[in-house]
Amino acid sequence: MLKSAADYLVFDLFKLVPGTRAGEALDFFIYDTVKIFLLLATIIYVVAVIRSWFPPEKTKRILSHNREYVGNIMAALLGIVTPFCSCSAVPLFIGFVESGVPLGVTFSFLISSPMVNEVALIMLWGMFGWKIALIYIGSGLLVAIVAGIVIGRLKMERYVQDYVWEMQVGSAEIAEQSWSERFEYARDYTLDLLKKIWIYVVVGVGIGAFIHGYVPQDFLVRWAGRDNPFAVPIAVALGVPLYSNAAGVIPIVQALTAKGMAIGTVLAFMMAVTALSLPEAVILSKVLKKPLLATFFGIVATAIMIVGYLFNAIL
Repeated sequence: MLKSAADYLVFDLFKLVPGTRAGEALDFFIYDTVKIFLLLATIIYVVAVIRSWFPPEKTKRILSHNREYVGNIMAALLGIVTPFCSCSAVPLFIGFVESGVPLGVTFSFLISSPMVNEVALIMLWGMFGWKIALIYIGSGLLVAIVAGIVIGRLKMERYVQDYVWEMQVGSAEIAEQSWSERFEYARDYTLDLLKKIWIYVVVGVGIGAFIHGYVPQDFLVRWAGRDNPFAVPIAVALGVPLYSNAAGVIPIVQALTAKGMAIGTVLAFMMAVTALSLPEAVILSKVLKKPLLATFFGIVATAIMIVGYLFNAIL
């Protein structure tokens, strides 16, 4: 129905010719923009109701009672239902460290929260099917858990800035909410989040539409295609300078896949954009000393590349 409406608008009302670059790009843009916003509004509301049971104070409390391995798994799973991008998760990171949550556990959360979330799941499911969606979620959780365990094993607490250990964060009691309060929270949260991310969605779909309509297929195949053994590192290197959330990057991912980029390479690009970014590095540099910051980026980037190569080999 949406596709038919987009086709009618572009090819009948706007009189663009099917198969032309402009026509296909605009058709892609209108169809994907409407579809993404409908998906987002629905799923964000549902998950916001679930998130009403996991405010930051409760998240800290849950994680502070779990040690290595179990704590890493719990932190990665909680990252799915906590509303933080890579940059906004940093203040909570400070609270976790101060609360006595092991350093490796906090990193599992820091990786999982922006990378693995309901937006990524629903949008990937709608565009590529449930298998690809579950592969992404599963591999993202694996990266978060393993990277957190490795960082914890390295015992690098001395490379956290000294002031972080000196901070005192209160642990306020968490008031119970009625169902009507939870629904009201979900409505307000959904509207607030859509106001914050709509520009990312529009820009992301716009870039995806441009790639879909105008970028020659051989250009992408040559630089990051299935036959290039360095495609995955190139994709990760291209993803790190960008800063977006899943809503903004998935339309780009769809266009790259349509142009012939292997799914493992595309997933690696998406993970790099959402879990690693230059703005995040700048913010983390105020919390972490350079050796730990470099270790964090190096371990996560390596794990993402391993995931990319693995899925290129099996898919």
